[in-house]
Amino acid sequence: MKVILQQDVRGQGKKGQMVEVSDGYARNFLLPRKLAVEATAENVNTMKMQDKAKAARLAEEKAAAQAAAERLKGVQVNIRAKAGQGGRLFGSITSREISDELRAQHGIDVNKSKIVLSEPIKSFGAFEVKCKLGSEVSGVINLLVIEDK
Repeated sequence: MKVILQQDVRGQGKKGQMVEVSDGYARNFLLPRKLAVEATAENVNTMKMQDKAKAARLAEEKAAAQAAAERLKGVQVNIRAKAGQGGRLFGSITSREISDELRAQHGIDVNKSKIVLSEPIKSFGAFEVKCKLGSEVSGVINLLVIEDK
């Protein structure tokens, strides 16, 4: 019997796949637990429509990520921080601070979880911070940490 999986099923396949399983397994396990639906013409059509919608949504997200990466190219974010002796900062610059300053200074909204800090920023100077904007698109934020008096 052909069924369309509604959830990932170990040993059978991933959500959205059409697989061939034995009649008893489908009737007694998959269908009652709503792990799969029978592969009727209507259900196959629904699956194809969902695949098209998902592909369109992914393309739209990728285009938005590329647009955000383009906007980040010529942008420099200035962050003021207090420091002790020797130019060492009190604490470090976090991804949340970078995200907030980017929004305040340039109106570009990048989620703090998308900003990747390879190591904590604990000194003054210019830094390039990578951000993963999604679907294989990444951008670079030019960051300048200056002393707050």
